[in-house]
Amino acid sequence: MSSEETEGARLARLLTPFLPALKVPEQVIGAGPTAGLAEARAPSNGGYIVGPLYDKFFFIYSPLIAMALGIGLSFTVLGQAEVSFQGQKNSLMVWFLGPFIMAHLVAVVFRSHLNGSVFRRYPLRFTLVPLALFLAMGLSSTALVFVSVAATFWDVYHSGMQTFGLGRIYDARAGNDPHKGRRFDAAFNLLIYAGPIAAGATLMDHVGDFDEFAAIGAVFFTRIPVQAEGAAGALMWAVIAFGVPFVALYLWWYWRMAKAGWRMSRQKAALYASTALCSIWAWGFNPFGEAFFIMNVFHALQYFAIVWWRERGTMIRAFRLSEAKRAAKPAALVIFLISVFAFGFVADSLLISNQWFIAGVMCVAIMHFWYDGFVWSVRRQEV
Repeated sequence: MSSEETEGARLARLLTPFLPALKVPEQVIGAGPTAGLAEARAPSNGGYIVGPLYDKFFFIYSPLIAMALGIGLSFTVLGQAEVSFQGQKNSLMVWFLGPFIMAHLVAVVFRSHLNGSVFRRYPLRFTLVPLALFLAMGLSSTALVFVSVAATFWDVYHSGMQTFGLGRIYDARAGNDPHKGRRFDAAFNLLIYAGPIAAGATLMDHVGDFDEFAAIGAVFFTRIPVQAEGAAGALMWAVIAFGVPFVALYLWWYWRMAKAGWRMSRQKAALYASTALCSIWAWGFNPFGEAFFIMNVFHALQYFAIVWWRERGTMIRAFRLSEAKRAAKPAALVIFLISVFAFGFVADSLLISNQWFIAGVMCVAIMHFWYDGFVWSVRRQEV
């Protein structure tokens, strides 16, 4: 056994008891950085997904752009003046954010249902499952509350996985093996997204959703916010105690990979760094109360950009614009944005309290989180 393998195996034995939740197998840590490493190819498209300007604005630096936008707008009339609508008062930024979030949730249908090749692979998941979930929530308040609270935390996981997915696309563009380092990347993105929530200023904004269980008499779950508030200090130190060594391990592992021939994607590195900085600043400190605006704006912006880039051909065909030639893409983009934002406005701003309506909105949200886990695959070379 080589000294490199011995060092890796020793590290695996030391770390395995402390990393069960990450499911990082010993063979990933201990087999050495060259194990299973595909021969790197020349970067495709300069390492970008679409192009330098598109990627930098919509993907790589969108977290920092959203952070600057959120903080900047909070000092303007958009963030300070309150506007009344349907008996509720909110700033214009808040009135914009809700429809914007809902619009990006429904945008997945252009990938899941209108893309024939994707739909044919998972017909039951796109038909019977959402129908069953919709009926369950429409008929049962208990099901609706459980799904509503679950959506809050699934959203956290889903958001981290979106950044993870973009990073894997950048790895593929750099010519790297799409199977290598996936679990480390996934764990890193969950840490930089969920860690600041658990350790920061917005923890209670997330766990406060458990109060919804009071509507169905589930008193046990309504105690969670109080318990979380009492354990906030311990949670913060637990995140730091776990996060700092893990980030060190993550950087060390990729340093060894680079020495073994891995092509380090500067786009992926910049994306992960900008996301980490934004997440820590927004979720951890909630500057000017704009954390939810900042984090959701860049997440949705990235999603609109990836859906348009990958499914613009699908939209042109669905909208029957194939013969319009030059006007096809602009017209498809306009119809795409109008359609999803119309749904976003109806779903969020009209404040309809009918249980069946809310069930439909929640069904769209949950299906978005679930579908995104399998309709975009770097390993299957679908993106």
